[in-house]
Amino acid sequence: MEQQKLKKIPMRQCLGCNEHKPKRELLRVVRGPEGDVSLDFTGKKSGRGAYICRDVKCLRRARKSRRIERNLECEIPEAVYDSMEQELGAYAE
Repeated sequence: MEQQKLKKIPMRQCLGCNEHKPKRELLRVVRGPEGDVSLDFTGKKSGRGAYICRDVKCLRRARKSRRIERNLECEIPEAVYDSMEQELGAYAE
């Protein structure tokens, strides 16, 4: 009998709550080739990525500890964080 192959689910760690979750459940924060930081709701933008839960609380926690900045190896202005929070809040509703 032939066994069915189980598809491996890629796991990523949220930078806010430190939980490992399937990649599809998390939201990607991307530093693009020009150095601009944004939320990637599709998961297809090019650039270096970091992952957070689709929850404003996790974004705020990662912002406070500066984990996204360390992960993306760049400075993120407060205005960019504020716009990401608004985007995430609008997306969650």
